[in-house]
Amino acid sequence: MAVQQLLDPEILMRLSNIEVVAKTVVNGFLTGLHRSPFFGFSQEFAEYRPYAQGDDPRFIDWNVLARSNRTYVKRFLGETNTHLVLLVDASASMGYRSGAVSKLDYAKFLAASLAYLSTRQHDAVGLMLFDEKIREMRPPAFRPGHLQNILHILQNARPATGTNLDLPFHEFQQHVSRRGLVAMISDFFADPGQIMDAVRPLVFHGQDIVFFQVLDPREIEPQLGASAVLEDMETGELMEVSPDFANREYPARIRAHIERLKDTVEAEGADCVLMNTAQPLDLALREFLLFRQRRR
Repeated sequence: MAVQQLLDPEILMRLSNIEVVAKTVVNGFLTGLHRSPFFGFSQEFAEYRPYAQGDDPRFIDWNVLARSNRTYVKRFLGETNTHLVLLVDASASMGYRSGAVSKLDYAKFLAASLAYLSTRQHDAVGLMLFDEKIREMRPPAFRPGHLQNILHILQNARPATGTNLDLPFHEFQQHVSRRGLVAMISDFFADPGQIMDAVRPLVFHGQDIVFFQVLDPREIEPQLGASAVLEDMETGELMEVSPDFANREYPARIRAHIERLKDTVEAEGADCVLMNTAQPLDLALREFLLFRQRRR
């Protein structure tokens, strides 16, 4: 099967668990990197460092071991010895799907893949799962079993109640002091100005932040053939919508929201990437590597 097909979200839905998903995505993505200019991101040799439990034995320098009886591995420029904290929105709106893959499914695949990729690069990884409150939190760590714990939380995440986008950033400041990378994964159905009011203190303290805005294709381009009554997944509010509004006026409004979010985020020095749930995950991982490279 082609690498691009392996990264298709609908293919990933058929896999047994999220650890298999993460390994499939990252290994397939790295295979693609070997065939492209992006390979240089994480494969340019930089220096040696002592071998640590869990390191890939392929990178052991056997000549150094023979000469010094000490085990060293080659370190690459992609390894920044930083930490990554994943903020994952598990509110009710993330449960929306027009096909096989919900926004939360996609967010879980993306978060698991970023966690697995970062662990391979010897970065500490943390996770915060939230809706109206913090449902699960694991501070950044790089130790045996930590990645599996994060993947277990993601595996069992289900869409729940409403959304409070201020909360994860407030909690982040209380529990994470070291500078690093922050990846927030959400549909961001909130006012961009209010979102950035919450994010700004993290930017001021040196955190590098990337937003992954995950939307369903039908949220970007709806296809409504007749008038329908739609229900808000978080509030239960009902609204009658005409095909003319859904197919003409709404797309312009959602595009304006997407652009405003991107402009507001980038004005504060953060990054913003739009993903729809029909897109293979390699785009998100490429954007993440580009983000890391710019922050080095």
